[in-house]
Parts: sequence; structure tokens; C-alpha cells
Amino acid sequence: MLGEFKKFVLRGDVVALATGVIIAGAFGTIVDALSKGLIEPSLSLLGSNPEVAFGFEIRGIHFDIGVIISAMISFLITAAVIFFFIVKPSRALMKRLITEETAAPAVPSPDVVLLQEIRDLLAQK
Repeated sequence: MLGEFKKFVLRGDVVALATGVIIAGAFGTIVDALSKGLIEPSLSLLGSNPEVAFGFEIRGIHFDIGVIISAMISFLITAAVIFFFIVKPSRALMKRLITEETAAPAVPSPDVVLLQEIRDLLAQK
């Protein structure tokens, strides 16, 4: 049973998942800092406040809809930061790297060259 547990824990996908979760947590702080330090103050300069104060009361119970709207706005800001500052640049970088790798033609192996010569000779007959 201990051997099975060891196999499970040391499988590549479990380790990769754990690493991804840890990196995502650390990355979340970067995105939050970028949102709160750069994007939200920029919105405040434009005259809009990302915090929404809206709610209603029924039988003495206060329902704060503004919290939900503010969370949605915060989510959209975070998603925009991730997309425009992380996803788009990384896609452009990966595209550039892939085109550089595929730009150099692959040299065929000697076996392939020999087979191509045999094919050409057979086609001439």
C-alpha cells in the first residue's frame, strides 16, 4: 500500500499539478498588485470608482448587491490584466520561438536520402 502511495505521489502529473497550484498562488499576488496598484488608480483618474455601493433592505435584513457588482468588476479587471499583460505577450513569444524553430529546414537522415534516390531511379524506368 505504501508503494502505491509513493507511485501516486511521484507521478509526473501530480507533481506538475502541485507545482502549478503553488505557482498560480504566487502569480495571483502579482496580478492583484498590478490590478490594485495600476489599473484601479487609472480607473479612478477617469472618474469612476471600481467600488459600487448598492443594496436594499427587506424586513431589517440588508442585501448588498454592490459587493457582488464590485466582485464582478474586480474579476473583469483581473481577467483583463492576465489577458493583456500575460497571455497575449506569452502567445507572441511562443509564436516567435516556434517560427524560429521551424524556419530551419530539417536535414533528412542518410536512410531517407537513399530511399529518395531509389524512388527517383524507379520513377525514371
